[in-house]
Amino acid sequence: MIFEDSLFSFYYEKFGEKKPVILILPGWGNTRKTFDFIIQYFQKDYTIYILDYPSFGKSPIPKKELTIDDYSLVIQRFLTFFQIQNPIIIAHSFGGRIASLLIGKYHYPTSFCIFFDVAGIRRKKIFSFRTKLYHFFKKLSFLLPKKFQKKYFHFLFLKFSSKDYQNLPISMRKTFQNIISTDLRKFYQNIPSEVLLIWGEKDRDTPLQDAYLLKKLIPNSSLICYKGKGHFSYLENPYLTLSILSILLKNK
Repeated sequence: MIFEDSLFSFYYEKFGEKKPVILILPGWGNTRKTFDFIIQYFQKDYTIYILDYPSFGKSPIPKKELTIDDYSLVIQRFLTFFQIQNPIIIAHSFGGRIASLLIGKYHYPTSFCIFFDVAGIRRKKIFSFRTKLYHFFKKLSFLLPKKFQKKYFHFLFLKFSSKDYQNLPISMRKTFQNIISTDLRKFYQNIPSEVLLIWGEKDRDTPLQDAYLLKKLIPNSSLICYKGKGHFSYLENPYLTLSILSILLKNK
């Protein structure tokens, strides 16, 4: 199903009919399917909503560049349209960015949250050797004839940019830059609801130090670390994830 909005539209799916409601905010890219095992396990006892972000999965490509505020505002309108009150939010990576603004800035009431390896902590930019090397080669472009410069820049793009960035439609690259350049810690610290942080010890995309920082920032939070797991910690240890969620949801 498609939810239409003036900012952008997105594809979503609904499972189950019982209350309370769980809203799953997946990570960036085509990651909705990584939550199938959670949906299958809980859909008999809950109503679950999950979505594809613009340009991923079954969602259309937006006509303009977006900010993280745009994402949060549309999700707020989505919840309001379907009269979803006090949902349980399960978020992974990029989904945490949306949740932090949805709750910490726009004050949408939630029951409680489970955050898996969430993003939004931006540190001072440190130029790595790889970054310096890229700028060095970029400056050398003047040595080439103009007819070869376009191919040269494309070669550098493929060599030095991330796979996530390369795989994006050109129209979404500015959106991606808008998102990763925004620090959201002040909104995380404004989340009043209870939050469980679940993190992979070996996460390289959102390192474990981010989890410890969020544990300090979010007033009513606790942390579980999955030993030896990475950025998709919930998926790498599904049985433990289901056990934790079952206990948590039952108590709530």
